[in-house]
Amino acid sequence: MEVIASAKHVGMSPRKVRLVLEHLPGKRVEDALTLLKYMPVPSARLVAKVVKSAAANAENNYQMAPDELRIKAAYAGDARRLKRFKARARGRASRLQRRGCHITVVVEEEEA
Repeated sequence: MEVIASAKHVGMSPRKVRLVLEHLPGKRVEDALTLLKYMPVPSARLVAKVVKSAAANAENNYQMAPDELRIKAAYAGDARRLKRFKARARGRASRLQRRGCHITVVVEEEEA
């Protein structure tokens, strides 16, 4: 059975988050959390939070053993973009887009 956890409207570019998420599918939850703990990028903390949430959902809602959980999928989709303007030379302005993402992690029980 699959259990899903997601974080919506995270204020970080999906591209930066995907660089972290590509290492997770196929790993056990404990191993993934250890890996994320020692990654030097700020997005690893956000991803670790979602992985812990997925494990807690599986344990509390579906009575699955947290030691036997494996990450099936992890992905980041686009969220709403905040459009801003930055002052430029000679009284002009350029447009900035502050990107956001939705982080989703899917866990399932290991098959013995």
